[in-house]
Amino acid sequence: MSYNAEFEQFKSDPASFWNSKASLIAWYKKPQSTLSKDHNGYSCWYADGELNTSYLCLDYHVKQGRGEQPALIYDSPVTDTKEHITYRQLLDRVANFAGGLKAQGVQRGDRVVIYMPMIPQAVVAMLACARLGAIHSVVFGGFASSELAVRIDDAKPRVLITASCGIEPGKLIPYKPLVDEAIKQADHKPQKVILFNRPQLTADIDQPRDIAWEEIEANAPAAAPEPVTGADPLYILYTSGTTGKPKGVVRDNGGHAVAMRYSMDIIYDMKPGDVFWAASDVGWVVGHSYIVYAPLITGCTTILYEGKPVKTPDAGAFWRVCAEHNVKALFTAPTAFRAVRKEDPDASQLAKYDLSSLQRLYLAGERLDPPTYQWLREKTGLPVIDHWWQTETSWAIAGNPAGLELFEPKPGSATKPVPGFDVRVLDDEGLKTAAGATGNIAIKLPLPPGTLTTIWEDHQRFIDSYMSSYPGYYLTGDEGYIDKDGYLFVLGRCDDVINVAGHRLSTGQMEEVVGSHTAVAECAVIGVSDTLKGQAPMGLVILKDGSSIEPDALKREIREKVRNQIGAISCYNTTLIVPRLPKTRSGKILRKTMRAIADNKPYTTPSTIDDPAILDEIRETLEAQRSATA
Repeated sequence: MSYNAEFEQFKSDPASFWNSKASLIAWYKKPQSTLSKDHNGYSCWYADGELNTSYLCLDYHVKQGRGEQPALIYDSPVTDTKEHITYRQLLDRVANFAGGLKAQGVQRGDRVVIYMPMIPQAVVAMLACARLGAIHSVVFGGFASSELAVRIDDAKPRVLITASCGIEPGKLIPYKPLVDEAIKQADHKPQKVILFNRPQLTADIDQPRDIAWEEIEANAPAAAPEPVTGADPLYILYTSGTTGKPKGVVRDNGGHAVAMRYSMDIIYDMKPGDVFWAASDVGWVVGHSYIVYAPLITGCTTILYEGKPVKTPDAGAFWRVCAEHNVKALFTAPTAFRAVRKEDPDASQLAKYDLSSLQRLYLAGERLDPPTYQWLREKTGLPVIDHWWQTETSWAIAGNPAGLELFEPKPGSATKPVPGFDVRVLDDEGLKTAAGATGNIAIKLPLPPGTLTTIWEDHQRFIDSYMSSYPGYYLTGDEGYIDKDGYLFVLGRCDDVINVAGHRLSTGQMEEVVGSHTAVAECAVIGVSDTLKGQAPMGLVILKDGSSIEPDALKREIREKVRNQIGAISCYNTTLIVPRLPKTRSGKILRKTMRAIADNKPYTTPSTIDDPAILDEIRETLEAQRSATA
């Protein structure tokens, strides 16, 4: 079927369209009601169906004869470990651990917080919760105790599962002290803390609530999958909130399973037996959707990678994994390949590996800047697919649908809306904008299966955050436009649009121009306060390794490029060279924090920051700039 035919089938009758897609998964009881309303009056998919997500990921494939196929490949350059785990082996481990959780009192509807590094036990814990109908909440391993405490108090878990340490290049991160401090800070106290001890750094079982992972596995019979309804929650995943309190995005079982299976077909063109690699972390939504659930529901082999794109050991790390494990599709964030490009601009590492199995590269999580896109296209010769989605949606809102047809890409565009997402660009009055006109990106309700159903125990916040601005629409919080060919361009978060002398300008568009300079490896453009114009753009750039350009020449050339390609209206005058940019652990640049520093306003160091010391470097650079222009 063509993209247009699939999309029109969806738009003409969304409920009928998604009713037909329910057959993609194996239900215990097929839903009779495709689209209904929940107790909050919000749309609910497959509410009266019965299923179990762990069954779909494991038992189903063993019954289909895939028991000896690798389900999970654990590749850990930081520990020099590789392990192939078959579907049958993973099923045995999950069923056994689920039995242990059940013996500790965990049952359907209970919450379990998982605070673990990128090790197979993290996947086992997630699937074991799903097997029991318990609701897991994975917290990125290494988060500060205060952030973990907030999530414990919100989710109120019966059990917390952790490991003794995480491993970063050159250092170990002890988890047990962080967990103990978080529980001390939290009002809610989990009944049990299950600890997996890693040999690189062990921790003591020193609290009455502590219990060893091995004891959980050893003392209970394997658990069968517990049937749940399509509307029952599968997991809670916390995302940053504007009030400072994180939002607990709730994902259901039924709609999520259908969406995961459909997305592997239509977006990634992955079939059972194919090897798929999402180079992310299970603590993020990409890890939930495309390390764990979507590949396993589909019957693929998925890769769990404990390493970095560079430094473990070099800029060829990703190419090595793809070649060694016959990866068909690789999905990661643009920041990963910017790091690779910075260290290996000529892609000399790429030539060392046989990448004949690799068919496509997928980028998401932030804007794919055209220079990185062009570098990947030139060096790999592969289709480079920019697709756009959010923690709230769990799968792509827009992308190039490889399972239907590949459109000619347009750098800077996520291509076209995926069937299931009726994307509109609205002006401030809620009216649809003309082709090419910038506005607020919204999605016409109902949202498709797999998207968030509420905010955990705070449905009003769900309404206020996403549904109140434009009745009948979900507000994405991003700004962009749809061109005359139907391609969607996402320019960035709405608060990344700056007002320069009354003109609304996208810092994302400026970043495209700044990043296209041959000496620039990575950049960010922020709007800073200006007494005359209100705001003025400022670029912060990282130079490519080996670049010898004179700073004044670079600044002059970038200024002219921006003015030539966007216009003098941009008022772009300032470029600062920095050694690195502050980012979250998932690779997103902390533009809002840098704006606060530039404007000499108070700010809170985000809990998600990769290295807090970078903010000190940025502050010194910006203070020097303020002094120089005072």
